[in-house]
Amino acid sequence: MIDWPILAAAAFFAGMVDAVVGGGGLIQIPVLLAQFPQTAIPTLFGTNKVSSIAGTGAALWRYSRSVRIPWAVVLPATLAALVGAWGGAALVAWLPRETMRPLVVVLMIVVALYTFLRKDLGQQATRELNAADRWKGALFGGVIGLYDGFFGPGTGSFLIFGCVRLFGMDFVQGSASAKMINFATNLSAIAFFAGHGPILWQIGLIMAVCNLAGSYLGTRLALKHGAGFIRKAFLGVVVVLIAKQIADLVA
Repeated sequence: MIDWPILAAAAFFAGMVDAVVGGGGLIQIPVLLAQFPQTAIPTLFGTNKVSSIAGTGAALWRYSRSVRIPWAVVLPATLAALVGAWGGAALVAWLPRETMRPLVVVLMIVVALYTFLRKDLGQQATRELNAADRWKGALFGGVIGLYDGFFGPGTGSFLIFGCVRLFGMDFVQGSASAKMINFATNLSAIAFFAGHGPILWQIGLIMAVCNLAGSYLGTRLALKHGAGFIRKAFLGVVVVLIAKQIADLVA
C-alpha cells in the first residue's frame, strides 16, 4: 500500500532544499526505494525526475523575476548539459556507476573545504563575464550534464559551486543559474528513462505538486536571506552528501 503522506512530505522537503542548494534527490530517492522495493531502478529514477523538474522549473521562474541571470553563459551551458545528460545516461550501459563514487567523495570534500575557508566566496559578484565565458560555460554544462546523467548525486551543489567559482557569481545568482542548467538535465533524464522503461506517472505528478510547493517556500527563503544563507545551506548539504557517499562506499 502506498504511504501518500510520506511521499508528499519527502517531495515537499526535497523541493525546498533543491530550490536553495540542490540535493533533493537525497530525500526523494531513498523514500521511493523504500515505498517500491520491487520496482526497477530506472523507473524510480525517472519518477524522481518527474517530481524534481516541477520544483526546479518553479524555482527558476521565481528566481528569474528577482535575479539577473547571465544568459550569455547559462544558455550555452544549458544546451551542452542537455546533450551531456543524455550521453551520461547512455554510459550506464558501458560503465558501472560505482566507479564514480570515490572520485565524487574527494571532489565534494575539496568543494566543502574551499567554500568553508573562503569566507568571502559567493558573497557578491566578483567580475564581469566575457566572450570566453560562453565557451567555458558550454564545457562546464556538458561535463555536469554528463555526470548527472551517469551518476547524479550532488549535481545541484556542483552547479552552484561552478557558477560561483568559475564565473564570479554570488550564491543567489549562482543558485538561480544552476536551476536553468539542472532543469535541462532533468528534462533529458526524463526523456531517456521514459524511452527505456515505464515511469510511474501518477506517483511522479502527485509528488511534483508537493515538490512545487516546497520549491516555492525554499526560493522565498533564499531570496529573503540572500547569499550568506545559501552559503551555509550549501555547506550543510555538501557535508550530508559526503557522509552519504562515504557510507555507501563502506557498506
